[in-house]
Amino acid sequence: MLPQRERREARSRAGWMVMGKGAGLSALEVGKILTIFLYLFPAVSLQCRILKCNSEFLVSTSSSGAEELFCSALRAYNTCVRRTARTCRGDLAYHSAQHGIEDLMRQHNCSREGPTSQPRPRTPAPPRPGDSQERSDGPEVCHYERGFGRHSTPPNYTHCGFFGDPHLRTFSDDFQTCKVEGAWPLVHNKYLSVQVTNTPVLPGSPATATSKLTIIFKNSQECVDQKMYHAETDELPAAFADGSRNGGERHGGNALRVVEKVPGQHVEIQARYIGTTIVVRQVGRYLTFAVRMPEEVATAAEDGDDQDLYLCLHGCPHNQRIDFQDPAGQGTGAPPHGFTYQSATAKCRERLPVEDLYFQSCVFDLISSGDVNFTLAAYYAFEDAKMLHSNKDRHHIFAGSRNAGSSAHRASSVASLAVLLLLALLPWV
Repeated sequence: MLPQRERREARSRAGWMVMGKGAGLSALEVGKILTIFLYLFPAVSLQCRILKCNSEFLVSTSSSGAEELFCSALRAYNTCVRRTARTCRGDLAYHSAQHGIEDLMRQHNCSREGPTSQPRPRTPAPPRPGDSQERSDGPEVCHYERGFGRHSTPPNYTHCGFFGDPHLRTFSDDFQTCKVEGAWPLVHNKYLSVQVTNTPVLPGSPATATSKLTIIFKNSQECVDQKMYHAETDELPAAFADGSRNGGERHGGNALRVVEKVPGQHVEIQARYIGTTIVVRQVGRYLTFAVRMPEEVATAAEDGDDQDLYLCLHGCPHNQRIDFQDPAGQGTGAPPHGFTYQSATAKCRERLPVEDLYFQSCVFDLISSGDVNFTLAAYYAFEDAKMLHSNKDRHHIFAGSRNAGSSAHRASSVASLAVLLLLALLPWV
């Protein structure tokens, strides 16, 4: 238990954020105000997420006055703020946070190098009546979701899928068809990396599909050892490369495990310590990939890594993208690989009755390759999206739904207004 004086100092440090000096507000009070504004102005959380960084820092510093813990939380806060640079540049709260971090670093002699807190510095939720009393799989820090209480804001989960010839659904729900022959990174952050290798579907054809996939779960000192999972055509193992099925001998080792759903066809990897689920399938001769992970994990870049070639985050490079929005033109004349546009649409409709982008990708793949297994690849990709995507209204995506330029502009204006109102109201709280 901290002495009362140290608790007051901890609260004073937490109160600098909005006023630029110790404002006397507790982290809980500021957090409540931030939460209210996030509910009143949801566009803030959809664009510039600086308020999310602020509230996480306030929560992480409200329970301890230890200097080393404060510096660790401050470094994590700095990393979070840096990740918002692209969407928050020009935002008043963003620039205030930047200057505030510099001041606090100097005041508390915090170095920029050193440990940071886990992705979510929250108080573990108390057990609920009726919860299972079976043996714990590890310390609380190795269970991402347990750190969110029943009354706290749940994490924002993102989904990425990669399948077929190949089609990419990014974390931001952009849907692209890409060439990307050879090895490409799908996911690359401070917790894990995913790389795929795509090979031509037919000799001399520009169409490619995934024949190899490698996932590296990086060492987590408190939870798991570094583990590698490698799959390729006709080899979908039910274990990591070292033969194990979990994260190692550490107390939190079971927070990472491989689960075989269908031998040789469907594997699920559960990484509870980072709130992440990965699905790998073999459909026909090729692999599909789908992931669900918290946004803060997806964007947690290592120092000096700008994540520019991270396909799930930024999409395929423009020179690697293929426009497949008008596949009807491919069906005129003799079918090159056995499917006309009409026969391809009829085949795809058997599994995908809604003519969304999954349906269109199925039609494109049948016409370009003639491989009927691509129908199943699109079907399972959609099924995985339904299981992994956090917003049921976004399971189906259509070509017209991706044009959000004007709404993005409106959201930016509302976000700025929300921050200004927050700054104006805080002195009267």
